[in-house]
Amino acid sequence: MLETPTQRRSFLLGLSALTADQALGFPVCSDSSKQVCNVTRLYSVQSERVVPVQQLDDIQIVLKRSNQRVSIGDGRYSMGGQTALLDGIQLDMRSYKQLLWLNIAEKTVRVQAGMRWNELQRIIDPHDLSVQTMQSFANFTIGGSVSVNCHGRYVGHGAIVHSIRSLQLVLADGQALEANTTSNAALFYAAIGGYGSVGIITEVELNLDDNFKIERKSNRVSLMEYPDWFASEIQGKQSVLLHNADLTPSNFESPFCVTWLKSQQTLTQLSRLQIPKKNYAIESLGLWALTELPAGHRLRILSQNQQDKTAVVWRNFEAGLDVKELEPLTKQWNTYVLQEYFVPTKKFRVYAQALSAMLQKAPNGTVNVSIRHSKADSLTPLSWANEDVFCFVVYYKQNMRVKNEINVALWTQALIDLVLAHQGKYYLPYQLHASKKQFEQAYPNSAILKKLRQELGASRLSNSLLERYNI
Repeated sequence: MLETPTQRRSFLLGLSALTADQALGFPVCSDSSKQVCNVTRLYSVQSERVVPVQQLDDIQIVLKRSNQRVSIGDGRYSMGGQTALLDGIQLDMRSYKQLLWLNIAEKTVRVQAGMRWNELQRIIDPHDLSVQTMQSFANFTIGGSVSVNCHGRYVGHGAIVHSIRSLQLVLADGQALEANTTSNAALFYAAIGGYGSVGIITEVELNLDDNFKIERKSNRVSLMEYPDWFASEIQGKQSVLLHNADLTPSNFESPFCVTWLKSQQTLTQLSRLQIPKKNYAIESLGLWALTELPAGHRLRILSQNQQDKTAVVWRNFEAGLDVKELEPLTKQWNTYVLQEYFVPTKKFRVYAQALSAMLQKAPNGTVNVSIRHSKADSLTPLSWANEDVFCFVVYYKQNMRVKNEINVALWTQALIDLVLAHQGKYYLPYQLHASKKQFEQAYPNSAILKKLRQELGASRLSNSLLERYNI
């Protein structure tokens, strides 16, 4: 359960390094040379200094010449201080992004950890290759994606752990070593989804797939029929690449399903890759109208009708979406936030009904809930899928006032209790609202990670997540 308001407020102030007067208004997030902001702008963490990493020596010098605690920052898309540490040193990996090698015949690649997925796509697309598993958006860094054990809309792929061949890690003493399934295997699996707890991910070796044309199909299915429909029409189908189903207000009970299948049809979009826009003002205004105007539901209908139309694109095109599409025009007053919950496939119906009821009761500003599916991951200590799961991604609008955070924390902890009651888990890259008891119930194997950290002497590698839950 939630700690007392006094304790929670103290924690929030510790995360954002705000004064009490500032906490009554809007958070300050200036992206100064020492202040680390995240994508929501809800939190900033005041570091002692930020060190841009351009070569391996930059990391090793910091570790060998200082006794200070160190955090690792990649794309900074995590939402609760998972990449930063109060008064610590942050290693900013975003410039550490070179291609190390590409083996076209074997469909494998090795890159520095700060490379973003869209940068890798530009390298491999001319060779008709594609990323095997990644998030739905391509702005994230590869090292950051590995550190949270990401997943996407891919059917049958599961978490990214299943597509990683090897990692280079730098330990707390500055030693660089190779970790994979046969060498330093415990470190390999602990680093994947380990949030920088055992070592700094500096190089990533990945399996790739073929690039090919995919065609969009849409379906409308009832909530109670969805698991059986998914099992018969989507799961195990070799032609299916991507799939998600969206639940929308006000009842969150009518999944709108979008599936991308391998296709030989004529392209409707000739571009092989997405071309990022300077701004997404139209998309942002549409999102504002969707959440603010009385007739916003009509925009949802128009959007779904648009997705009913035939679309045939390259796989790399659909995998190159820009996360800025989800951003408001300004974050002065409101921002958009994610949470994610995982439930065993057998629990889908009872959980989905309970979640729908909870979302209808709470004035939480939920925009939609996107449903995906993932196969089990029994390999990583902080696995969010000990068995096959359905993933529920809750996308909602949050007021920027820090005092609103107490209400959001209460709502979030209720959602966490709900998923735990259905033998599920919640995802860790988001706001740190879970109590320590909830965290330990969802991630009992965190004790394994903590023990490994102690054996490695890795306690100086830390961040707000690791500090919060004493990992």
